[in-house]
Amino acid sequence: MLDRDGYRPNVGIILVNGKNEVFWGKRVREHSWQFPQGGIKPGESPEAAMYRELLEEVGLLPQHVKILGRTRDWLRYDVPSNWVRREWRGSYRGQKQIWFLLRMVGRECDVCLRATSHPEFDGWRWNDYWAPVDAVIEFKKDVYERALTELTRFLKGVESYGDYLKRTGGGGTP
Repeated sequence: MLDRDGYRPNVGIILVNGKNEVFWGKRVREHSWQFPQGGIKPGESPEAAMYRELLEEVGLLPQHVKILGRTRDWLRYDVPSNWVRREWRGSYRGQKQIWFLLRMVGRECDVCLRATSHPEFDGWRWNDYWAPVDAVIEFKKDVYERALTELTRFLKGVESYGDYLKRTGGGGTP
């Protein structure tokens, strides 16, 4: 399902622990890491899609998390044409996402990357809040920075992205 501009509706999930570190998932059989995310099905609300994706990709149920906030509007990114399936070229531009900030209230042992028969991740870890901006694939960097920046208003004690860059010497390691 694409909107008239060629963007697929999607949700992104930023899951934080008690130290405001973020959940960082390693994609199955790849050396790339990302936040959980996934498409919104026709008739599904962004919140319902978020809970579905959270269960499918991370194995967490609503009682394992608390919603702290969400982005006010859609954040978009374009996918480079060489990454787009041939049959979608010309109509598909990328993703438009509503991002949710969740606090983990369950235990780490509640995380189950094999909750479905087609897992998205085969590894995970907690990371500095801002580290994903420097580690995610290039075409998602701007959306990650915008989502993390907008959602910091719901957290106490998170340094600014600028302070993070100064502290880490221009970028952190994932």
